[in-house]
Amino acid sequence: MSEEKVATPNPGGEGFEKEDLSPLGVMYFMAGLAVVCVLVYFILVGMYRFLDAQDRARQAPLNPMAVKTGIDPATMSYKEIRDKAEQDFPKPVLEHNERSQFTGEVAKQDEVLGSYDWVDQKNGVVRIPIDRAIDIVAEHGLPVIPAGEAAKASAPAQATAPAATAGGKSGKKAR
Repeated sequence: MSEEKVATPNPGGEGFEKEDLSPLGVMYFMAGLAVVCVLVYFILVGMYRFLDAQDRARQAPLNPMAVKTGIDPATMSYKEIRDKAEQDFPKPVLEHNERSQFTGEVAKQDEVLGSYDWVDQKNGVVRIPIDRAIDIVAEHGLPVIPAGEAAKASAPAQATAPAATAGGKSGKKAR
């Protein structure tokens, strides 16, 4: 069937096929599509204006005690808004930028941990940098209690423990 020749209405083979869509039909379709797009645009704009008006009508009235700050976030930069807020709002401001405040606190702690200072001058307690403390421990080692003193410190505890067990053993033997 694929090898059969189909008879054409124009046996000479010249010209164009008369069954194609005319260019005028394509132009009408494009014009109709443009008109529909414009209609949809105006319908959407009207619907948004209507809904916006309804939303504004339903909003609660502004609190009479509210103070107008004059801050327009759409036209001011973040720095301007922050500076204006720091001037207008009462102190203390709890937090305005968590990341910078946290970074500042960590920097202060690092500065304290890396410096020399008196903790208790009366008793001779000082604070030294962590790196220096590690070097001192590496040079001298950790403080160790001598074996004799460790035995003396634990002797009173051992003296009371055997007495209790001895009494318990003798009670079992008496039976």
